[in-house]
Amino acid sequence: MIEVSVREDGIVVTGHAGYAEAGKDIVCAGVSTLFQTMLKSIGGLTTDKIEYDIVPGASAMRFRNLSEKSKTLVDSFYIGVVLIAEEYPGYVKVI
Repeated sequence: MIEVSVREDGIVVTGHAGYAEAGKDIVCAGVSTLFQTMLKSIGGLTTDKIEYDIVPGASAMRFRNLSEKSKTLVDSFYIGVVLIAEEYPGYVKVI
């Protein structure tokens, strides 16, 4: 199961969906794509400073004092990941 935690100072994504075999898991790919797109969008579209780590099974982003533009990007990530969690409740949990 993938667990996604969105906090005031960061986002943590841990685990594996287990929906399909590695390389064919659409649930894992969806969550990973949303997370990485958010990271690159904040980096490319804002001047906000964030820190992040991406490793198989555990990704995290840390931040402080985000601009409104970055907050919108984080909100968009949250909406997307909640939609995936609703569609695949046994594979993604937003906490």
